[in-house]
Amino acid sequence: MNLIKAERAPENLLNSFLESNEDINSIAIKRSGYVVMKDGQIVGCFVLQGLESNRFWLKQLFITKQEAMILPILLKAILHLAEKNYAKEVYVHSHQPMVDWLLQSLQFHPQEGTLMLQSLPRRKGTWWSYKISS
Repeated sequence: MNLIKAERAPENLLNSFLESNEDINSIAIKRSGYVVMKDGQIVGCFVLQGLESNRFWLKQLFITKQEAMILPILLKAILHLAEKNYAKEVYVHSHQPMVDWLLQSLQFHPQEGTLMLQSLPRRKGTWWSYKISS
């Protein structure tokens, strides 16, 4: 599994992946996202958006149903990528109980009412954060 900037992905693979997964914001992925490559195919994507003070927001995390079992490994790889970008903290919004369970098992902590969250959209679900130790 490799994480690469979407802008560097083979255009035909990226377009095919985005066309078959219509719920993904293709503009955001193409502009600032990453794709997950496995065995020469794109199996997932995400945006790691910078916020203030070396904090990041993991948005639009998507992985195909066939590759769902690698989600824990993918999340660890994303955290490593964030660390390489000097992140202090990563925020994730979850609206699925299974994802909540996975985030908790990976040492993410539920967030409510922090100053950082006041600038992020409020939706149903739970905000989580992961502090990256230096």
